[in-house]
Amino acid sequence: MDANNIIFIAIIIGLSTGGWLINNWIRAKHGYPLEDEWGGKTERKDSADSRVETQRLKDENRQLHSKLDAMQDRMIVLEKIVTDRGYSLAEEIEALRDTPRVNQAADKGAGVPLDLGSKERV
Repeated sequence: MDANNIIFIAIIIGLSTGGWLINNWIRAKHGYPLEDEWGGKTERKDSADSRVETQRLKDENRQLHSKLDAMQDRMIVLEKIVTDRGYSLAEEIEALRDTPRVNQAADKGAGVPLDLGSKERV
């Protein structure tokens, strides 16, 4: 064998080993079981503290989801109150604008009701 073949084989072995190391590092980082050289799997052993912490986080997540559902129900009710009330209030204001005002100045034929009698005299 000449030197080029030995270098080529060393590069292939180095790349394979590096790929295997990177693969196991990524698997360990994300919590997947690791592989050994012969294809066997090594499961992660969780400690009692991590199981307790996981259960606590699951319970907290469940509580927060129930609170979020209750808040969404309240939001729907508030949106109905605000939009329905606002719409009916706008209709009432428009109805008051459209109602003709009958007062004594208009009956006398002045044309524009000024209500001078009810104003303050200075």
